[in-house]
Amino acid sequence: MTTATLPPLEAKRIGPTLTPDRSRVLMRPYYPSSDEIARRIVGRVLALSDADVARLLAQVLGEFEDRHEHVETFFRDRFAQVRHYLEEAWDTSPERQALIGTLFTHEYSPESTALFNPSIVPHPDQSGLPSGALRFILSLRATGEGHISSVTFRTGVVGPQHRITLTPPVPFVTEPERMPNPAYEKALFGRKLQEAGVQNDFCGRVLDRLPEVFTLEDLHRILSAERRQMDPADAAAERAVRGILLLAESNYEVRFASSSRVSQRVLFPSTASARNGIEDARFVRFEEDDGRVTYYATYTAYDGRITLPQLLETPDFVHFKFATLNGPAVQNKGMALFPRKIDGRYAMLSRQDDESILLMSSDNIHFWQGPKLLLRPAQPWEFFKIGNCGSPIETDSGWLVLSHGVGPMRKYCLGAFLLDLADPSRVLGRLREPLLAPNEAEREGYVPNVVYSCGALRHGRQLVIPYGMSDYATSFAIVSLDHLLAAME
Repeated sequence: MTTATLPPLEAKRIGPTLTPDRSRVLMRPYYPSSDEIARRIVGRVLALSDADVARLLAQVLGEFEDRHEHVETFFRDRFAQVRHYLEEAWDTSPERQALIGTLFTHEYSPESTALFNPSIVPHPDQSGLPSGALRFILSLRATGEGHISSVTFRTGVVGPQHRITLTPPVPFVTEPERMPNPAYEKALFGRKLQEAGVQNDFCGRVLDRLPEVFTLEDLHRILSAERRQMDPADAAAERAVRGILLLAESNYEVRFASSSRVSQRVLFPSTASARNGIEDARFVRFEEDDGRVTYYATYTAYDGRITLPQLLETPDFVHFKFATLNGPAVQNKGMALFPRKIDGRYAMLSRQDDESILLMSSDNIHFWQGPKLLLRPAQPWEFFKIGNCGSPIETDSGWLVLSHGVGPMRKYCLGAFLLDLADPSRVLGRLREPLLAPNEAEREGYVPNVVYSCGALRHGRQLVIPYGMSDYATSFAIVSLDHLLAAME
């Protein structure tokens, strides 16, 4: 392909722009610095008269019940989690329980600092739309207090004339309920232990006692039995126990109320490996060979020191499964799954060297190895490093991949390249100049001079590109698919 007779190509900014909304707040557990302080807090509430309890609870409910759903129920649930700070003899009233719950709860604004790095996929529900329109789900990286990142959602429609209309978000936001006793496949669990370097004789004994499909309750029961028989000085066995529990707790399921709106749902980090954030989820609508559709997202779990690529899975954006990714190729950031298998195998873009784009394939979506170099930085605007900006998009001409390049002064720009449909290790074309670079209105933010995306959406012969602006806000651009393909060199 050639651009000899074509003017420089640039995506057209069309908006609208999404900025952080500090009014959208979660109710989350709040912990004192020690158990002793917690007991003193509970003691102060227990010392109040019934009249004072009623007055103080009414005051809290009056202040917060318009900001959240089911406020009093949340407070009583929170009390159930901290009631061990009470002496066994205490049988408190429901009002006193709720008041104790208020003292171990706080509001958290998940998007108070930033709302950026979007990904976009077709909505599972396309009913009731005019001809030529497409409903979508937009996922965003929301960042709040402590620079903790979570995943939040918006919905909208791309109209027949490619205009973006966003559905106003509901004022309430909620976290999902964690499924109480998830099931695990023993073969997959054992392979993950082996890949993680945890497998030893103790693990073997535990696995031998587990059924082919087991629950967390099964695992805890067998671990307890095995620990009673092991040598307390056996450090390898103790490490195995920790490794087994960490793996189990990092593979879990959550569910939102089916009556909740998509924009109400927030995936907040809840495991040790992701306690500082769920970052840059790249969602893709994945179609199996038999036509079944699953939405996957690769994301980066961050514990404050180490980043780990992980996998999110949902059929409906109500029920989500979190899973660890394993294998020597599970390193660095920016893994992006192809939307279908190629020659019977999953395919993924990655960047293990923190500089170049690599390609890998696998017969199991949970295990990755053998990445092969696909593209290195080539142009000045990407001399520092390159990476993908979401999953490849299938076109008649090949797999279209949006990329990002980092150049002088850590400036991030968007580019694109094209891969062969049958053999994606073959690069068919590549943009020489950026498709989108930060303009003067987009340069200021938490991280200046950045445009970045985690996925685009094909709409007819147009490509809709949601993009983050300097790690602060999100907007939209559009480009002709035909012009983009023609501009590839």
